[in-house]
Amino acid sequence: MLLRPWGVYGPQGDSFLLREALLRASVPPGARMLDVGTGTGLLALTAARLGACEVWAVDASYRAVLAARCNVRLSRLPVPVHVEHGDFRTLLVGRRFDVVTANPPYVPAPEDTTGEPRKTRAWNAGPEGRLYLDPLCAMAPGLLTPGGTMLLVHSSLAQPARTLRLLADAGLVVSVVARRDQPFGPVLTTRAGWLEERGLIGPGQREEELVVIRADRPPAPGRP
Repeated sequence: MLLRPWGVYGPQGDSFLLREALLRASVPPGARMLDVGTGTGLLALTAARLGACEVWAVDASYRAVLAARCNVRLSRLPVPVHVEHGDFRTLLVGRRFDVVTANPPYVPAPEDTTGEPRKTRAWNAGPEGRLYLDPLCAMAPGLLTPGGTMLLVHSSLAQPARTLRLLADAGLVVSVVARRDQPFGPVLTTRAGWLEERGLIGPGQREEELVVIRADRPPAPGRP
């Protein structure tokens, strides 16, 4: 059980699909791990139990950071888990990890979200859902050590093919390692008419596909 204060994005279908992908990929013993958009800290806690020697978790929400720190303390983990507040696009520059998991905001949203609750920042990601995905794809090679792995989850509404292309163009070896169909939740149901108008879903579509994309940085020359 994880503490989840009001306004903090709690583990949902995408969180659990990403966790399953991490369990299958495994964490190399002694790995340094990073979780982007940690929320309650589910993925960070999982990595700490899988053999990472050090785990870092980041989130742009103060409430999420406090929740994750509380969950870390309550879990009594065998390795240090550091939870930081900030925007990953600036906070992580120059830092490298062996394993990176990421569940950034990816829900397409109108340009003007004035009046929406502050918590919607946990999923709103601009008209194409790419406000955070594109920078993350650009940063991926620099975040990974040689031989390192990134696992990134998002919805089919946010153009997985573009994610695959950007990561491949950056020199990473990419594949889709997990998929799951699920019905729209409250946010997408409310936004369905707008999504239809923009051509992001078909008429009457009320289901999305979640995908986990794996991106591997090739090992350094001369190393397996």
